[in-house]
Amino acid sequence: MDIRAGVIVIAIFVIIGAYLSIRAAIKNMQTARRLSFYSLRKRHNANAWRFFFLAIFLLGFAYWLPFYGEPLIYVYFPPSPTPSLTPTITLTPTITLSPTITLTPTLTLTPAVSNTPTLTTTPFLPVAIEALFAGPVTPNPDAVFTALQFSTEFDGVNAVNPKTVFQLPIDTMYGGFDYNNTQPGVQWTALWYRNGELVCYETEPWREEWGTGGIGGYTECSNPIGGWQAGQYEVQIFMGYEWKVVGRFVVQESLTPIAPTATATGTPDLTLTGSPTSTP
Repeated sequence: MDIRAGVIVIAIFVIIGAYLSIRAAIKNMQTARRLSFYSLRKRHNANAWRFFFLAIFLLGFAYWLPFYGEPLIYVYFPPSPTPSLTPTITLTPTITLSPTITLTPTLTLTPAVSNTPTLTTTPFLPVAIEALFAGPVTPNPDAVFTALQFSTEFDGVNAVNPKTVFQLPIDTMYGGFDYNNTQPGVQWTALWYRNGELVCYETEPWREEWGTGGIGGYTECSNPIGGWQAGQYEVQIFMGYEWKVVGRFVVQESLTPIAPTATATGTPDLTLTGSPTSTP
């Protein structure tokens, strides 16, 4: 145990003694109150005051001891120096660089022709077409259409021999579809585009006789703006303002070869035929 620890222990015991002195003073006062003889009562009161002053002295000594008594003890009993541990040298490992494998760059072939994706926008109704609406524009959200099938012939139920590539000339093009959950009276629209330009359209309220579902629905275009020309065509179907289905087909130039007209050329051979000579 060092000096500081001993001082703290003594201070604790002094505080305990002060506590016991206060208890003894209180006990003597209580005893003096119960005595009827004046001399005995006076003696117990005097003892009580002695214990009380002793407690005050002990508390003061307990306060003085760690703050002022400990430095005073060091004057007569100087502390001996405590040897300090000499730190040992710690070797710091150095980082050893490991050789890395250098990859030889390989030749990257750049394609001569690259496909540039075209921007596909969400179909929308032109303002000029919206001005032609004559029916409600809020369709049944569950209305559905099948994929469009294109043909130059329609038998009233299905497109005949549907294709996606056609050759000129063309008179009328049909886009056939089946439908379900449609609502009679709601405005429906078909827009025909050629190379991104509107060339044909039809818009009218959904007819009562078409019903809410069935087969044999179609849209047709006979006289597109500028006539039928080679190009990429797109057909968009709307119910009200809501886009439902899109179909595409391609029209190519005519592949029928032109028969050449043969022109006969030549030089006629002139042959002289002699007439017979008669003998008189």
